[in-house]
Amino acid sequence: MVSVANSLDHTQDVSGTLDALAEGLDDASRASLEHAWQLMAPLYDEHQLPTGEPYLQHGVGQALLAAMLRLDLETRLAALLFAWPEFIKGTDRDCRERIEKNFPGATAALVEGLLRLDLVRPVSQDLVNRAQQASSADEVKAQAEVLRKMVLAMVDDVRVVILRLASRVQTLRFLSDKPGPLRDNVAREAQQLYAPLANRLGIWQLKWELEDLSLRFLEPAAYKSIAKQLDEKRAEREHFISEAVAQLVHELSKHGVEAEVYGRPKHIYSIWNKMRAKHLDFSEVYDVRALRVIVDDVKDCYTALGVVHQLWTPIPREFDDYISHPKGNNYRSLHTAVFAEDGRALEVQIRTHEMHQHAELGVAAHWRYKESGASVKSSGNYDDKIAWLRQLLSWRDEIADSEHWVEQFKQAALDDTIYVLTPQGKVIDLPRGSTPLDFAYRLHTDLGHRCRGAKVDGHLVTLNTELDTGQKVEIVSAKQGGPSRDWLNPQQGYLATTSARAKVKRWFAQLEEAETLATGRAFVQRELQRLGATQTNVDDLAHTLGFANHEALYLAAGHEEIGPRQIEVAVRGEAPATQPTPEIATRRSRAGARSDDVLVVGVGQLMYQLGRCCKPAPPDRIGGFVTRGRGISVHRLDCHNFIRMLARSPERVIEATWGAPREESVFPVDVQVLARDRQGLLRDISEVLSREKINVTAVRTQSKNDQATMGFTLEVRSVTQLNRVLGLLRDLSGVFETRRV
Repeated sequence: MVSVANSLDHTQDVSGTLDALAEGLDDASRASLEHAWQLMAPLYDEHQLPTGEPYLQHGVGQALLAAMLRLDLETRLAALLFAWPEFIKGTDRDCRERIEKNFPGATAALVEGLLRLDLVRPVSQDLVNRAQQASSADEVKAQAEVLRKMVLAMVDDVRVVILRLASRVQTLRFLSDKPGPLRDNVAREAQQLYAPLANRLGIWQLKWELEDLSLRFLEPAAYKSIAKQLDEKRAEREHFISEAVAQLVHELSKHGVEAEVYGRPKHIYSIWNKMRAKHLDFSEVYDVRALRVIVDDVKDCYTALGVVHQLWTPIPREFDDYISHPKGNNYRSLHTAVFAEDGRALEVQIRTHEMHQHAELGVAAHWRYKESGASVKSSGNYDDKIAWLRQLLSWRDEIADSEHWVEQFKQAALDDTIYVLTPQGKVIDLPRGSTPLDFAYRLHTDLGHRCRGAKVDGHLVTLNTELDTGQKVEIVSAKQGGPSRDWLNPQQGYLATTSARAKVKRWFAQLEEAETLATGRAFVQRELQRLGATQTNVDDLAHTLGFANHEALYLAAGHEEIGPRQIEVAVRGEAPATQPTPEIATRRSRAGARSDDVLVVGVGQLMYQLGRCCKPAPPDRIGGFVTRGRGISVHRLDCHNFIRMLARSPERVIEATWGAPREESVFPVDVQVLARDRQGLLRDISEVLSREKINVTAVRTQSKNDQATMGFTLEVRSVTQLNRVLGLLRDLSGVFETRRV
């Protein structure tokens, strides 16, 4: 008989629980929930979660929370089936097919989403551990912000996040009478990660419970102190509230406003947080006594506000209009604080029924509208909420919302960001499309330079593999080395982030600068040796030539901004008496520095010199660079040295154009001839240049494997004349390429 009685009691308990699970749903939905219960009860049996809570108890607990939030049937089923994949054999696809066969709609997708969020557990625990080990508060806060964004990015359906929040509440409830390190860790995780997330989703019913339970476990003395003070004045407070409610209802009815007015419960965490943030005593917290007024439309909200301010004395600077200026999570309400006739403070919140629905349930409110046949307006409001949700970029302190934060989340979409893990479990946020190379450069510039391979979730991948949210990335690096120029090729897709590309470009720029420095050093030392002045102090020489130090002198020499004559004049203090006689049969240069050949900012008669690196000639597009003590250095606009100088010192770059053409003006240019090496080749080239009256000031030839590479410095009147000469040279026998260097 006892056994039968116990069985009957159990049946009644299950039936009552199922009634609670199906609250607000039809009979068919209740049958689906009962079917899920019957499937899961024998599978879960006596199995327990790592916290010690039975699987069935946890599933039913979070399903009841989903029912309390008025979530739809699919969400309540997913809450019951949360651990089914752990207990049935087969692949993930087999599991999904079995759920789809037995249950409607997106139930299977929600269960899969819950499993994906399990990836967050070790990361969030690492966050808790670092917080306990007194890591930097800013570092812990920043990591918590990224982790919250990762939670949202890992799911396609926001109901998965709501179920995770319900799961954390259920776990805290179960651990209420089980003190110890496990409970403390779960409480810290809830406080740092899940309560702020519930706040941003606007699900206050879960937010308050997560915060209050966490405070109770982590700060028991503070919790008990506030709870005791609240309890001691409970009767007095309830009497005060009942009188205030009656008085306000009477005044509102006189103004034709129909309203629900009731006392609002004040949560202990909120009181504690306000006391801590504003350094207040318990007696100074104005909203311990609070009313909530719910009216039909926005117009009535402001009418009710006027009635409240006529009835009681407003407290200065304690009014917030979140209807005209909603919070970042779309929360809307009027908040004011007043002094009653006896001088006691009272907080009043005024909102419409729709605002109250969102305030209590946040984005979860959508499924209540959906189940009851939402209007087009309600659906549009939900779309706005989801648009907000997908745009979350930054998470500020959860106490204060600022206009700056509201502007920030409007600037970009969450869809453009991915969240990947380091081997140590740290979350790194990157733009969508990022590769392991972007990840390496995000961690450290030197690691990016030395990156030679990567593992994603334990598997080797190519460096241009696109990463996705939730993946764990490990970089394989060399002990030393640098990046490849291929990494800058956009077609090969190695780098997606601007910062990583900039770091690679900077590395090559520094490499080129080092090479230029070495070239300039060798040039200066060679000239000093030729002049017999090897004991000259190079820094003094640099100052004489107008440079800050010897490195600046070497760079200028490497860029060919100074030549042998300038060094000789600086060393000897005067121009040399004789010019060296060329050893090859070339004529002395006739190119002079005529002050009117080039107009600098439209003006002639300015001292300038043509750049030796690019040797400009009319009608090349040119620009000027103001040197130290040597006038204007004129370069072609596409000259690599000029581009570097423009990037380094843009304020020293000025406009330059060619002046009026003069028949006697000539300009040096370097050309290169590639040809099959044959007898008489140089003679034939000389005849063409002589026939065209082109002066040759330098010749450089090299022959290898029957191929001749010949360099000439020619003096021409214009690029047009140069192009004609190059064409004539190209027509010579055996010549297959001529070009300007």
